[in-house]
Amino acid sequence: MARDAADTRRRLLAAATDEFAARGIAGARVDRIATAAGANKALIYSYFGNKYQLFDAVFDALVVRTAADVPIDGDDLPGYAGRLFDLNHARPQALRLLL
Repeated sequence: MARDAADTRRRLLAAATDEFAARGIAGARVDRIATAAGANKALIYSYFGNKYQLFDAVFDALVVRTAADVPIDGDDLPGYAGRLFDLNHARPQALRLLL
């Protein structure tokens, strides 16, 4: 069976998002991330470098997704703040990662 690197990377990012949101960067373990993603732990180091670089990739994906889902509207900053609040309420993982 051929390995799909893009799919493996996506699964690792999703599992890392859950792990970092639940336990923070200090409490997160690459063993749990690899197991949850159904991937070899060595792939985390191959694709991301280390746990801190993996967190950076998770955080970068969060920022990109948030900016795409809630674009800044300079003409309606109160509305933007409300939409951003609603998004963070709907996705509590995002707020946990930000903290």
